[in-house]
Amino acid sequence: MKKVLIILDDIVEDNELDALLGTKAFYTQSKIIITTRRLDICAWFRSRSWRCRVHKLELLNDGESLTLLSYHAFGSKIPMEGFKDLAFELAQYCEGNPLALKVLGSSLFVSAKDTWTRNSMIEVWRSRKNSLNSFKGDLDSKVQGVLKKSFDSLPLSSHRELFLHIACFFVGEYENDVVAILDDDYHANFGIMTLINRCLLTVSTGGILPRKLIMHQLLQDMGRKIVYEESKDPAKRSRVWHNDESYRVLIGSHGSDTIEGLALDMQKVDQRMRSEALALKTGSFAKMDKLRWLQLKNVELTGSYKNFPELRWLCWHRCHLQMIPSGLMMSSLVAIDMSYGELKKFEPPMVLSSLKILNLKGCQKLVSIRNLDRLPKLETLILWYCTGLTDVCKTIGGLKSLAKVNLTGCKKLCKASSNKKYVKPERLKALRIGGGTPKEPLFSLPMSLKYLYIGYCEFEYNNDLCVEFNARSFFYLSLRGNLFESLPNNINLQMLRVLNLNSCPNLKSIVCLPNTLENLYTHWCTSLEKITFQSARFSLKKFGYDGCFKLSEIQGLLKLVPIASLDESDLGNMKWIKAYEDQKVDLVGDVITKGRIWHIQMLYEYGIRSTFLQGIKDKSMMSFEYTASSLFLSFHVPLCPEKRRIQALNITTLYRSSGEDKDYWLLFAKISNRTKGLTWVYNPEVYCKPRVDQDVVWLSNWPIGNILEAGDEVNVSIIGEEGLVISVCGASIEYTDDGGVEQEENKENYTKEEEVIGGDLSEFEVKKGGRYYYLCRHDFFRSRTSHWLNYIFDDTINYSESEGWRKTRQSISFNGPDLKLIKDSYHTKLKVELGVSFNGETEIEKIEKAVSSLMGVESVSTHRDKRRLVVIGYVDPEEVETCVRKFEKMAMVLLISYM
Repeated sequence: MKKVLIILDDIVEDNELDALLGTKAFYTQSKIIITTRRLDICAWFRSRSWRCRVHKLELLNDGESLTLLSYHAFGSKIPMEGFKDLAFELAQYCEGNPLALKVLGSSLFVSAKDTWTRNSMIEVWRSRKNSLNSFKGDLDSKVQGVLKKSFDSLPLSSHRELFLHIACFFVGEYENDVVAILDDDYHANFGIMTLINRCLLTVSTGGILPRKLIMHQLLQDMGRKIVYEESKDPAKRSRVWHNDESYRVLIGSHGSDTIEGLALDMQKVDQRMRSEALALKTGSFAKMDKLRWLQLKNVELTGSYKNFPELRWLCWHRCHLQMIPSGLMMSSLVAIDMSYGELKKFEPPMVLSSLKILNLKGCQKLVSIRNLDRLPKLETLILWYCTGLTDVCKTIGGLKSLAKVNLTGCKKLCKASSNKKYVKPERLKALRIGGGTPKEPLFSLPMSLKYLYIGYCEFEYNNDLCVEFNARSFFYLSLRGNLFESLPNNINLQMLRVLNLNSCPNLKSIVCLPNTLENLYTHWCTSLEKITFQSARFSLKKFGYDGCFKLSEIQGLLKLVPIASLDESDLGNMKWIKAYEDQKVDLVGDVITKGRIWHIQMLYEYGIRSTFLQGIKDKSMMSFEYTASSLFLSFHVPLCPEKRRIQALNITTLYRSSGEDKDYWLLFAKISNRTKGLTWVYNPEVYCKPRVDQDVVWLSNWPIGNILEAGDEVNVSIIGEEGLVISVCGASIEYTDDGGVEQEENKENYTKEEEVIGGDLSEFEVKKGGRYYYLCRHDFFRSRTSHWLNYIFDDTINYSESEGWRKTRQSISFNGPDLKLIKDSYHTKLKVELGVSFNGETEIEKIEKAVSSLMGVESVSTHRDKRRLVVIGYVDPEEVETCVRKFEKMAMVLLISYM
């Protein structure tokens, strides 16, 4: 019956809890802390009366990792001179694992007193870095032992084999594809869930989008070392993934019946090992009777495929064959990936009863696909940028299992097929098309379709679409790169979760978006002015709008209105600022401010009106009842004048920079009604960049009249980070005529649904019962948020209390093309189109010159009116984007296509 704290470390199974604690309820307020490698611990407590709260331990970030490594390696928080780059690379290798950082740092300790030792230790560090990056996965035995505990605790041998397969071949692949490839042998669907619950595997957070498998580098190295230790001879191991070893096995025909999986990329084989006289032969695989998973890149084979092993997964990128030999078309195949190859025709000569995935991405010479009815279980068909494709047989419409089709960039197919309709399989869930402008709709969409991508078809009106929507509803819809001014009106958006409208240059407004929407992307919609929703409550989880140079209103987030377009009646006590309506102001903060020239604006957020003025020398018109030459002031609300009532509280402050020049500053206004126990902290999304030589005036109007009564004690504070000098803090009460009907109407200005002062602010509450509200949609401080909130609110804000606020904060995120996916093929000639915020001809010339100097670039052209930079050549798109960003320009890859 005592109140105790119990800590149980490293619990693996729930029966351990039964043995240690029993199953009876604890009748006191005892606390039990359990550490475990399992995420599904909540299931252990379903039959108990105990409450369970799971806290997933986060890995250290780059800065924290470098500090911890340095502490153990140098005895200080920063690396010693000469070791900085090496220390950073080693810290990154550990990917935030504290144990690995501690062990690795301690093993490489450098004494600051011994100069000779310090110089020689640099070579030791380089050697250790190389050993970690070697294919042997040379982990410290202590780290290896701790990580291997999780592997050894897996309940089934199939789970352990599945983990090893993923570690060797499938990290970074789509979860659904891996399940299809490995499910029959290793029950992958259940196995992957087990690996995730045991913290041996994670998946990318894509919401409703396909998820990729992610494995911590140390875990992957641990798995590969387990395989490596099976034998010193790679031919006698179950898996061979290192290119040099794979090449030796094949060139010497040393394969054995123990090899189950093999990967080889000839471009990554040591050049000293290559020999033009020794071509790889199909006979090299003759002894590999158990080979099921084969991954080849840039490999050319000679010989017959008659006795080739019975594969389940054939991945052969840049294959030299023009047709797939019949010997490779085996009934055991579950997945074929012949991306970027020389194929001219795909025609299975027999029924492939197991094939679920056919990926011919980037096969530009491919002309026709025949006999698809011989693939009865086909689920995924990828024909991305098969630019020469003109014919896909109509039997595709009869594939009952087909769920995903990607025809993006198949321009000739669209033109050749304008007189016939294609796909309507019963189970089709995802369809991607783009790059063509057919006269007639190609596709009549089935009711099962939930993911639709129509990109760069350049249609302007609803009837130009290359599909028949028939008021279909989708979870995911992408219409990027098209020319319409508003969304097509024959699409049912009520079930929509993700909407991608990137690079639609004519799109002016998006109205009445559904409440179900979670992700919205409108990057480089250069004509976009306004976004509204069916509900006033802002509920997006991810929202990207880089390069929207005309966007000024996002319902529920912010609204910017030029002072010049407002009447004096709209300004209340701020009427005097009309005299400055033509004055320019340097607005920063939100991405909406970038690449634009601003005149004085009125900012609307949470019902608060704010404006910023620069260079105001005559401040006599700024009158306020209460003032302080500091960051803080306090006053008591006076009695209201007769026939008047309080409408709002006006706050004024002056600030400037002490000398620092930064792109981002933190600025807060804090108002507390001490009598009623209410506190609001407001962090404006948009504000004026401070200067050294002149004050910035910040005026804000808070509509909290219904929460202020005579006698209430009110505190006002202006809070800025170090380097921001705040010289004045002022406040005044704004009154309005007391008319009964008008008063009732004003009370209804904000419904409970709206996240505004006077409405429902529950999602901004940071302390339950304390009535503290933090009006900000960004979690700027992440793990340090609780500490910062403690400082702002002058109170103790526990992590668990602020966690509710943290969960509801929305992330404004970037979502461009998958540059890493494209990077694999940048030796192919590409056309890369970027959105760039140009300001002048001189600047354009400098950017063009810099980009032209990059390796592989053949031509660079600029379309200033569209804010576009087009680069053609054998280029790395990520390198081009980085080059432009060096000019401090907003730059983003919008479109990548093959030439």
